[in-house]
Amino acid sequence: MDNPESNPIENETAELAAISPVEETPATQSPEAMQTPDPAPPPPAKRNPAALFFVAAVVAVMLFLGFHATRRAGAGGPPDSLDPAGKPAPDFTLASLDGKNMTLSDLRGQAVLLNFWATWCGPCKIEMPWFIELQKEYGPQGLQIVGVAMDDASKEDIQKFVQEMGVNYTILLGKEAVGQEYGGVDVLPTTFFIDRDGKIVSREFGLQSRSLFVDNIKKSLSQGHAVQAQK
Repeated sequence: MDNPESNPIENETAELAAISPVEETPATQSPEAMQTPDPAPPPPAKRNPAALFFVAAVVAVMLFLGFHATRRAGAGGPPDSLDPAGKPAPDFTLASLDGKNMTLSDLRGQAVLLNFWATWCGPCKIEMPWFIELQKEYGPQGLQIVGVAMDDASKEDIQKFVQEMGVNYTILLGKEAVGQEYGGVDVLPTTFFIDRDGKIVSREFGLQSRSLFVDNIKKSLSQGHAVQAQK
């Protein structure tokens, strides 16, 4: 029996299927092709010059305040430290407001009240009138009060302050090296009482009572070898 005659339409469809490319479906795509490309990195943030200047200014202010906090004005005492009583007072030479140099050892034979202070120190302003009175009262007996200005102010500003306060005792322009010789002077005011032989009788931190100053002055005057008092 002869084969039935082929359908021309079916034959044409089969030929087209044989030569047409088959598209890859998502199910047959490779994992690499299915990965989402990485997003582009964001552009670098621009630095604001004004913000940088503000940060630098804040740091500078903090450093400045830290320095003054280290040397603070106090009404009491700092942490305990070695008692210098009975030890020789470190010698030094500093310039006075009138431009002359003064050496501490030149005052040997007199009792000395050595006061470290500053124009910005509130407690210092309270005790200075006492020192003016004490210099008048005990100066004839051989007391010499010496104020050492541990100040950032100019010589002219210190001079103006001293004149306004009516100070009648010697004021010297301090140096950090001298302060270090006396234990760092981390608290202002700090006052040393020195006898006639140049030995430390007592050291007081911060604002103390006038009566305590008087007691220490009397002790300083009574110890050591006296010379003729300077009025």
